[in-house]
Amino acid sequence: MMLLGFKTELKLNNQQRTQLAKHCGVARHAWNWGLWLTKNILNHNKTNPNEKLKFPTAIDLHKLLVALVKSENAWYYECSKSTPQQALMALREAWKRCFKKTAGVPKFKKKGRRDSFTLEGTVKILGNHKIQVPVIGILKTYERLPQVSIKSCTISRQADRWFISFRFDIEQKELGNASVVGVDLGIKALATISTGEVILGAKSYNKYAAKLSRMQWLNRHKLIGSSNWKKAQIKIARLHNKIANIRKDTLHKLTTLLAKNHGVIVVEDLNVSGMMANHKLATSIADMSFFEFRRQLTYKCELYGSKLVIADRWFPSSKTCSNCGTKKETLSLSERVFECSHCGLVIDRDLNAAINLSKTVS
Repeated sequence: MMLLGFKTELKLNNQQRTQLAKHCGVARHAWNWGLWLTKNILNHNKTNPNEKLKFPTAIDLHKLLVALVKSENAWYYECSKSTPQQALMALREAWKRCFKKTAGVPKFKKKGRRDSFTLEGTVKILGNHKIQVPVIGILKTYERLPQVSIKSCTISRQADRWFISFRFDIEQKELGNASVVGVDLGIKALATISTGEVILGAKSYNKYAAKLSRMQWLNRHKLIGSSNWKKAQIKIARLHNKIANIRKDTLHKLTTLLAKNHGVIVVEDLNVSGMMANHKLATSIADMSFFEFRRQLTYKCELYGSKLVIADRWFPSSKTCSNCGTKKETLSLSERVFECSHCGLVIDRDLNAAINLSKTVS
């Protein structure tokens, strides 16, 4: 068994949109209040090492919120009690990651940016296109819902569209395929597979960069907070979502194709942050979204019963001849064709690297 996430768009009326926006506001207020309090405690402990205060748990934060904040803000009671609770739990997890140095210091949230909240309690799927959530009631969806039991859900906003997501248990599938394939990721083509297939990237940002730039340029002198400014912001956010969705669609199709049809997939361990330091290629590298490719491939391999192998970062897949194994001393990025001086092999550079990756698994 494994946990699988499901996310779909909600079909809402104006009243429901207002309710969701209120819940987002409560979650954001609880997060910002909790962050302000915890930062003050850390500052106090730093300046007074002999009189340190205990760093609060999520339960401590919620008790303080009920006593100090809820009683002063009646609008908290218009929303589900689990909304601020879950926001403070998320804040505590963010601090844990910060203390373990796996993430940075949590930041204050701003209205309209990544608005979301989590609901817990009476969350039920009713039929194919309806889901019941606490306080808000029954919400409709455009897409057919999986008939599973869930305990919590997260509702988020992207531009002017609202989405609901939840996780549920699903049985892993047995693939029964032992074929090994190597995948070389690149900028010119998203992926070159050792079978000879070449998958071109969506390059959605490159396609819409001029349109996005013009929309932002036209918006530069609008009064912040005015109706025209808000309309322009929604248009810009919609275009950003369109760019991201095109990219995700390409990645989902590719990763599903690989995980479903091959028993073992070998990919290289790319140093993406190091690659992004090259400012001439940074935009193109970000447009391909190598991290998202690996994230999707990881859980899909687990779902479909295939195996993902990460080759060593220093493995010379591009410099090594896939025919005789001779290694070149140098190979510049401008050389797109690999020519072996030992056996005379002439092959596409990326295909050569993909074949070498597939050979790392014996």
